[in-house]
Amino acid sequence: MNCASTVVPNWRTSTYTKSDSCVEVADNDPGRVRVRDTKARGRGTIAARRDAWGVFVSYAKRTPGAGVEVGRRA
Repeated sequence: MNCASTVVPNWRTSTYTKSDSCVEVADNDPGRVRVRDTKARGRGTIAARRDAWGVFVSYAKRTPGAGVEVGRRA
């Protein structure tokens, strides 16, 4: 499997972000969603298949007390 992508990530944060203590998401690649730490951008990213990311977001939204605000566009 080739994990290389030629799509330049379009990084964004949640509209709920009030500081730089968050994660950034790039979901403009049709094959994957990338996530990185806002405070440590140079440390790398996590890439997930779009379907797997969707399952994660659905789980996070319905889990009480998770404190996760995912999927909001800036």
